Amino acid sequence: MPGLLSSPVYLTVIWLLSWSLRLARAQIQTDEVSSVQYGHMQSNVTLACGKTQVRMPVTWRLDLGAVLPWHQVTADGTLVLLHADHSAQGNYRCYDSRGLLLHSVMLRLGYPPGKLNVSCQVPNHQHVHCSWTERVRTFLPAEYNASFRGGQRQDLQPCVLNLARNHCNVNDPYFWQTIHTLTITETNALGSETTIYRVKLIEQLQPDPPESLMVEVIEGHPKRLLVSWDYPVSWPLDDFFPLIFHIRYRPQGSMYWSEVLALESPVVVTDALAGHLHQVQIQARDELNSDSKWSEWSPLLLVKPWEAISSTTKSPEKLQPEETFPDYLFPFSSKPEVSTAKSHNSGHPEDKGDLGLVILLVVLTVVILTVVLSLIFVVWVRHRRHDHETKQELTSMVKMKSMPI
Repeated sequence: MPGLLSSPVYLTVIWLLSWSLRLARAQIQTDEVSSVQYGHMQSNVTLACGKTQVRMPVTWRLDLGAVLPWHQVTADGTLVLLHADHSAQGNYRCYDSRGLLLHSVMLRLGYPPGKLNVSCQVPNHQHVHCSWTERVRTFLPAEYNASFRGGQRQDLQPCVLNLARNHCNVNDPYFWQTIHTLTITETNALGSETTIYRVKLIEQLQPDPPESLMVEVIEGHPKRLLVSWDYPVSWPLDDFFPLIFHIRYRPQGSMYWSEVLALESPVVVTDALAGHLHQVQIQARDELNSDSKWSEWSPLLLVKPWEAISSTTKSPEKLQPEETFPDYLFPFSSKPEVSTAKSHNSGHPEDKGDLGLVILLVVLTVVILTVVLSLIFVVWVRHRRHDHETKQELTSMVKMKSMPI
């Protein structure tokens, strides 16, 4: 038996058991459970060494021996970080004089929530999409709660949250109410803040741009283009909410757009500039709601009208002669409701040169006429002055002859 007690294996087992019991006793007698603590950035932050006050000297360490920021340690082992900034974040541990871990805590620093910047888009009468951004960057995880109310007496409607992108959606809102109110509350570990955003859905209604815009040449017509498009997918296809469409086009390089309005697709443009590449775009708006917004412009398309000498630019399908085009293909108005752009001269001859050369010739003609008229006026003034002087001389001679000698 004494030989067994003195054997290396037995001694090793006894040492391992004593070491395990020591750790277990230290864990029972101390509060070393890790936790997360949140603090206000740029202020003093206090970290306690466990839930119970420690009446013994302790040592604080930060993240694998990193240097502690500006701090103080009180008599009860509490660590006070002075004017803690973003670099003070990390995992803090306190140890007793024997090096045993007493407590560890993860420190996160940030700010309480502030007011939000809110905006809402209304792509149709049945859907509202609202999003927001922080005015105050909190650096902390947050939770949001949102509700939507139409008018003063309407019940609250949920605004379905998508926290990954900071937005929410309302389906089937009370659209025709005058004022709608969106209430968003942001909450984090340091506090909460509520933002109230009021919106008029009638004025915010803005369709998505028309889709599948196509511009085709018309064989045999060097000044015509066939423009077609589809309703945006997000707009309901019914007779209750028709759209009005605004088409603009210009020769590439020109400063001025020509514009037409249309109620349905397709539309034939009749005053394109022959032989020139054209830019074409389209936008849409609710026809019945004049207070609503025009959509964004569709992507720009480039197309050149049909040319007789070109063998590659031909229409995919043969159209009717100019005299037999159906009336619905032509826009009812060549001028939009609100427009400051100038239109190109539709009577420009097809065999003329570049538009800039024409303008230059007109300017030169005006200058020459002005110079010629100025010369004629100067000659006329000099001739009149000469006649006046001659008349005065004759009058003087008559008077001298009539005087007695």
